[in-house]
Amino acid sequence: MRTSNCSRRIAWVLARYLVTACVATPVAARERPDFTPTYALPAPPSAANGAIFQGSFTPLTSGNRAGRPGDLITIDLIERTIAQKTTSAKTGRDGSIGLTPPVTGPLSFFSPSDVNMGGTQSFKGEGSAAQSNQLSGQLSVTIAEVYPNGTMLVRGEKLLTLNRGDEHVQFSGIVRAADISADNRVLSTRVADAKILYIGKGEIARASRQGWLQRFFSVISPF
Repeated sequence: MRTSNCSRRIAWVLARYLVTACVATPVAARERPDFTPTYALPAPPSAANGAIFQGSFTPLTSGNRAGRPGDLITIDLIERTIAQKTTSAKTGRDGSIGLTPPVTGPLSFFSPSDVNMGGTQSFKGEGSAAQSNQLSGQLSVTIAEVYPNGTMLVRGEKLLTLNRGDEHVQFSGIVRAADISADNRVLSTRVADAKILYIGKGEIARASRQGWLQRFFSVISPF
């Protein structure tokens, strides 16, 4: 009875995993409203107050620098991270004891080698780990919001459809007006709360992933 219940449970888990693997939509194909572009708002109608100059004010020192919702900013992706960790340990201990038995009396039958003891203990362990990531390129985003302290929320995405698959890049973060160059460029290392997603789908991406059955057995395998 227990064997039958266990078999049913395993079959149910396998069926549920297969349905999830078949129905799951790739991340790049889902709707991501938090990366949608922001478009510039239409200028308000001019007030009939008799003034010569109407509209918003832009200092001459700013030039064409982006600073309003809907303006474009180019993000230079220069992400590079390197992590390394190495540990080592080594211990050792030696000990010995020796007694010389009397040559006369009831203990004279002991040999000096019968009461000599010694021991040696040692341990040595080493471990190391290393990981590196690198991403370079350019991506143009739009200003979504301008906060009172002068920082701006930027976000955007780029979709490249190639002959062997799709490449989807999404970016969002907070930038300072002082970090925007004269040609409206910002280094990705200057962006706070940066969220960078680089996703690929297609036959090349599928070839680099495990099959659904192999992923299932990788989850339940105890080895």
